[in-house]
Amino acid sequence: MSRLSAVLLSLALPATLLASSGVASAEPAEPPPVRDFGNGPERNEVAAGVSDQADALGRTAQGEQPYGHSREGGYPRRTWLPLPAENPADASIKLGLMPYHGIAPKLNDLQRRSDRVSSEIIGRSHQGRDLYLVTVTAPESSAEAREQSRIRERIEDDPAAAARDRKLAKRYKAPVFFNNNIHGNEWEGTDAALRVIEELATGNSRQITDLLSRTRLYFNVTANPDGRFNGMRANGAGFDMNRDFITASQPEVRAMRQVMIDTQPVAMVDLHGYVNGTLIEPTTPPHGANYEYDLFIKNTYANGLGMEAAVNGLGYTFEKDEVRPAQIPFRDDPEGWDDWPPIFTPQYAPFHGAVASHTVEIPLRVNNDAYDDEPVEELRRRSAINIDVAAAAIRATYGFVQAGHDRLINDQIEVFRRGTAGEPAKQVPLGIVPGFGPEDVYTTTYPRAYVIPAGTEQRSATAAARLVDHLIANDVRVERAERSFRLDGKSYPAGSYVVDMHQPKRGLANVMLEPGADISARVDAMYDISGWSHGLLWGATVDTVTSGSLRVRAEPVKAAAPTGSVPRVPGSLALKVADAKEVLALNELLAQGVAVTWNAGTAVIPAAAREAARTVADRYGVAFTPAGPAGGTPLSQVRVAAAASADELFTLREMGFAVTPVSTTVLNDGFDWSSTDVLFVSSGLNYAALAPAAKAALDAFLTTGGVITRGGTGAAFNAAAGLLTATAVAGRGDANGVVVVDSSAGPVGTGSTGHSFVYSPRWFTGLGAEVTVEQSYAADGPLVSGHWRPDEKGLGGQDAARGQAAVISGRDERGAAVVMFGTEPMFRNHPKGLFSQVAKALYWSAAVTGATVTTP
Repeated sequence: MSRLSAVLLSLALPATLLASSGVASAEPAEPPPVRDFGNGPERNEVAAGVSDQADALGRTAQGEQPYGHSREGGYPRRTWLPLPAENPADASIKLGLMPYHGIAPKLNDLQRRSDRVSSEIIGRSHQGRDLYLVTVTAPESSAEAREQSRIRERIEDDPAAAARDRKLAKRYKAPVFFNNNIHGNEWEGTDAALRVIEELATGNSRQITDLLSRTRLYFNVTANPDGRFNGMRANGAGFDMNRDFITASQPEVRAMRQVMIDTQPVAMVDLHGYVNGTLIEPTTPPHGANYEYDLFIKNTYANGLGMEAAVNGLGYTFEKDEVRPAQIPFRDDPEGWDDWPPIFTPQYAPFHGAVASHTVEIPLRVNNDAYDDEPVEELRRRSAINIDVAAAAIRATYGFVQAGHDRLINDQIEVFRRGTAGEPAKQVPLGIVPGFGPEDVYTTTYPRAYVIPAGTEQRSATAAARLVDHLIANDVRVERAERSFRLDGKSYPAGSYVVDMHQPKRGLANVMLEPGADISARVDAMYDISGWSHGLLWGATVDTVTSGSLRVRAEPVKAAAPTGSVPRVPGSLALKVADAKEVLALNELLAQGVAVTWNAGTAVIPAAAREAARTVADRYGVAFTPAGPAGGTPLSQVRVAAAASADELFTLREMGFAVTPVSTTVLNDGFDWSSTDVLFVSSGLNYAALAPAAKAALDAFLTTGGVITRGGTGAAFNAAAGLLTATAVAGRGDANGVVVVDSSAGPVGTGSTGHSFVYSPRWFTGLGAEVTVEQSYAADGPLVSGHWRPDEKGLGGQDAARGQAAVISGRDERGAAVVMFGTEPMFRNHPKGLFSQVAKALYWSAAVTGATVTTP
């Protein structure tokens, strides 16, 4: 018996999985060697020009290909997938579903049996599991595949010419992307995808033959293998990856992003669970203002109706099966399920040309309490129905693309044509689909360009380089000026970056760089965040050019220019800590035992450490300057005990801090405080719930250690532990967005940006004499973009926060140095320009308490 057969039989999988299809294919004589892709950093995490890191395209110094769909060669592309070890602890098994270790053998088998199936490894998860992309299409020669690539590139690069070519759509295989299992404990999309892949691989109907001759169907089999195995929504780093798409902090998201860039799908479906009946996009308002929404809504609504019919056509009923009829939020709900933020997979895909894009929530719950409480037989009954529903949605979508093939391709061309031509945003006509009314109309005004200045007008060259690299990684086109120039009456030096908004993916450029909009007055309920802005929150100066012609001599760039430097003049060096990369560089020097002095947001490094400084300058793109007069406080590695959310733990570690997670339970079990300099509290620590011994140990630490708090849990800890004299006032719980702040010259406020981010915002009143206000909300109104309304009692709105303290610091009577954040400086690893505030709080808190211990 083959290993594949043994694995499948051990899992008691259906015998049909082992059956021969009769479809001719050539089995590889020897499995080709498997390339070790590794988990290299994203391009925006690497200083340009560092040869021992990944280069701007994501290839390694050894010439390995980047993650993402390969554009080389014809089809099929038979890649022998390495087989993970069998693991009976996989959470999928209880539901009768495909465990992670069964996916690779299944795909290898299908590649043997069919010349329509190709599999690739497109990356690795946080915990190191392979991510599989399957392409299903009719065989193509290398020449035919190159022709398809040329057409795809022409659609993006020269959409006006593509629109004039009446034969183009008929020659092009429409790409369709199916994303599955991005929430790890919403399993069945993976199993439905495998079912459909096998149907298409082995079926010989005219419909299938025609479909595969005119389309390429791409299946991300499981977007979250860590969560699938562990039975958790999040990935192995604790991130909800369906909130990460314009940040791309996670390797799985970067892999999905690259697939969408490389394949340019006309339609995509993201399979989730569980809403009964099946929930199918399109959504309620507010609608994303940077889409070509007239094209998006007509196609997404039409395909939504088709999926609804397919799901209801399965014949499941509530009386017999507990399955309610499918629902479409746009048609069936007033608000609360919106497509406003670009953080979700289906809300990110349209920027890469998807003119129909959907979240589909399959009906019957099998996760969380149901997974623990329901009998196995009931769980498997539900999962079987869910697979049927998910498969019906997949089939309906490829049928929709098959039927509307030429029109969908032409609509994608039109998306890119409008962007390249720089046409004003189109207002969607009322009634374009039934029920589309004034409440659905959201639009934007595109600027002529954005400029990311070089020189003295740039707050942080390091942050600017990261932002440029991130834009390029998202397929936004950026140019670098070869000479100085003027725009909108302002002069810019050579080396400044220009984002010309006459480009095919202007919607993505704008949604990242614009300040955004305050939509508080338009809707009461939002599904998730409502405000974001790389232009305001990522730490770089970004100027908006509203109009005029771009007469700039500039060249397209594939990566930002190097920004690291060490002055030639002898003597000690200064590093101003205004960006997370500077924090990372400083923490690396501290880990090497470099004697560092901390003075008001600037680290001073002795001349003897010049070579170490040069290394980190090159590695992280940070600039050292000659140090001024001596002064400050000695600084050593800061060791952090953190009762914090997963995104905060991730961000602290990303900046190079040594972090030990703690909680009420951990402290009650006995915790050794001798290896901690600062306690960070934002989640999971209740002072009042500590046992007497744990409370005594913590109180002893507070006589020598520092404390940083954030949010409601942090404010409650401050009050219970008797730290700073301050009353925390909570704003409306779902309020969030970009806010204007005024900063002081305190240990945290010094050098901070003029904007911050809030989610469930807080402010502080009744401040004691020991308290310094580090940041306050703008007195003339804080919210730039997002959603912040008063609650039903008229309390907690943005007007109540005007001029109030948002971040405070001080020393309590025991000597502990405390910083309290009412803002969200590390939210989902997104507001990069705010990370240094947390780092400065940690450095100050540790340094002034004298609690740091020099590392040998």
